Amino acid sequence: MSTFIAAFAVLMVFFLLMSIGYIIKKKAVAGSCGGLGVLGIEKACDCDDPCDKRKAKMAEEARKEKLTKDRII
Repeated sequence: MSTFIAAFAVLMVFFLLMSIGYIIKKKAVAGSCGGLGVLGIEKACDCDDPCDKRKAKMAEEARKEKLTKDRII
């Protein structure tokens, strides 16, 4: 039982360290192959006319990007 507790504790420490790294870098998790960017695909939905849900999501992302770009502090 002590082996299980020790293994669980080590696993939780690694999860904590990974989450702290994610918070500090503010970067999305990416695979070792580079993801869709290597293939020249800018987004997961690579259609010419995206659906309304996708358009709303893209508009929200653009708004957030503009707010962070224009931030004074």
